Amino acid sequence: MTEFDFDFLRVLLQRRSGLFLSTEKRYLVESRLGMLCRRRGIAGITALVVQLRSSPASELEAAVIEAMTTNETLFFRDRTPFDLFRSVVLPEKLAANAESRTLRIWCAAVSTGQEAYSLAMLLDEAADRLAGWTIEILGTDISVEVLDRARQGLYSQFEVQRGLPIQLLLKHFRQEGDKWRLSERIRDMVTLRQHNLLEPNHQLGQFDVIFCRNVLIYFDVPTKARVMAALAERLARNGAFILGAAETVIGITTTLVPDPQHRGLYRDAASSPQARRPPFPAAPELGGALSPRKIARP
Repeated sequence: MTEFDFDFLRVLLQRRSGLFLSTEKRYLVESRLGMLCRRRGIAGITALVVQLRSSPASELEAAVIEAMTTNETLFFRDRTPFDLFRSVVLPEKLAANAESRTLRIWCAAVSTGQEAYSLAMLLDEAADRLAGWTIEILGTDISVEVLDRARQGLYSQFEVQRGLPIQLLLKHFRQEGDKWRLSERIRDMVTLRQHNLLEPNHQLGQFDVIFCRNVLIYFDVPTKARVMAALAERLARNGAFILGAAETVIGITTTLVPDPQHRGLYRDAASSPQARRPPFPAAPELGGALSPRKIARP
């Protein structure tokens, strides 16, 4: 791969997906796009760039973006955000939304679905408290390929062993050969759709809770600011915004402010006094099945 090839791909990927590639990530381009070239019978990355230049906005360009934006995920990754959701955010929303009895959650950059399905399993554990509620979990990703995998709900032994408690594996999955299939009931709790975080999102409506974890680390500062501004517009008043442990909004946006009591939790600045209130008591571990209706999309 020549310097010209690398520079062309860097510009293309940042413009189309927001992905920022430093020179230290050259190996990643060579590895992932080298595999793409071999699968498609393309002579090499230089030949790939020639095709991309001759056919902009093509199916091949989409495949390049897919290959470079697919990132690792796992069930209950960095357990703390899920504990925070269960013990602080969920009780808070049950109180705040008691009249409407609705709860909307957005998992941005959901990849193969583990984050959204982890939340669905947590909500299933609180089914008794959510009886009569309308629940929607929306998972979006730029990659059509990973969303197809998420819809299937089929995971390898390695994937289910990483972060998934054994009791939830036995309760919500069935073994199919050397893989595990998530139950249709849990899969039906999640709506999956393709969405680029750089594109308009007003059609998605407002959300009580937004998870956007381990995404901003791939963007440069201007792109982070652009993405955060768009996401903040989708957060309902008194909403909860959860980032990854290594991420922050400080220096990127003033629309969201950190909750001083809970690392990784952010509030919309307009309702920032909410962040100073004492936390709600932990949600009890309750059994029972949850069969939610989906909120009609705006």
